Amino acid sequence: MESQTLTAHKTVAELSNSVERLRKWLLRRVGQAISQYDMISDGDVVMVCCSGGKDSFTLLTLLLALRERAPIDFRIVAMNLDQKQPGFPDHVLPDYFDSIGVEYKIVTEDTYSIVKEKIPEGKTTCSLCSRLRRGIIYRTARELGATRIALGHHREDMVETMFLNMFFGGKLKAMPPKLVSDDGQHVVIRPLALCPEADIAKFSRAMNYPIIPCNLCGSQENAQRKQIKAMLADWERQWPGRVESIHTALQNIVPSHMADGSLFDFKGLTRDTTVAEGDTVFDPPEVGDIARQAPAQPVAWMPWEPQSQ
Repeated sequence: MESQTLTAHKTVAELSNSVERLRKWLLRRVGQAISQYDMISDGDVVMVCCSGGKDSFTLLTLLLALRERAPIDFRIVAMNLDQKQPGFPDHVLPDYFDSIGVEYKIVTEDTYSIVKEKIPEGKTTCSLCSRLRRGIIYRTARELGATRIALGHHREDMVETMFLNMFFGGKLKAMPPKLVSDDGQHVVIRPLALCPEADIAKFSRAMNYPIIPCNLCGSQENAQRKQIKAMLADWERQWPGRVESIHTALQNIVPSHMADGSLFDFKGLTRDTTVAEGDTVFDPPEVGDIARQAPAQPVAWMPWEPQSQ
């Protein structure tokens, strides 16, 4: 397995003007998500799960930067799970963490052998692998006293999950920006929830992170998520802005215009019932009337000062 050399990763001071603007844009989106969903509070211990991929590297970089500017105090601990994949360069992440001076915890568990033993060749391994990882992450969070578990899922991950649940699970359900863990003991946050994957990828390339590929799921071209990703990418090529519009829709649910009786009292609906939009949903949208931004939310803290370029 090959990875970029550790010494090649860049510091903020080495970034070009265009990349610095991108960094500030991503910082703004992460700060907005933290504020909008009240993800981090004073005194929190945030365990940032780092897989060695572009998303978790970017998440760690941005959270460290925001911590320096935030008017609250919180601790960051980077955590990596070494799943004993053949050829995994177990020195890369510890060396990187040491180089940036972040507190970290490396956990070694041979989940790779379990997955390969249990899952037939050619079948997707993601489900079992994620369940095993989840249990280890929760256990490690307890050991570290973490009050928040930060994952590197971004905007596209949320949209893809919605379509996966629609197509294969019969549920209108996505990936929430904040939730209580399966064991009921932790709060899981996704600070990159408002960040486009393309911007994260561009920033990651500019930072030259020592990316470590995943041999388990990274090569499974038949995975349903990859099919959904390809579908969304095709839509975005044909109709730029569609993914952003779908993501915005996740933040603008109108229960009276869905069909879930547990969320809206359809049986009790009468002419006197007040609903959000009436039948305007059937009116054609005006030209250019595409919702690109979520409704304004109260801001708890904004750890930056806007700067003109």
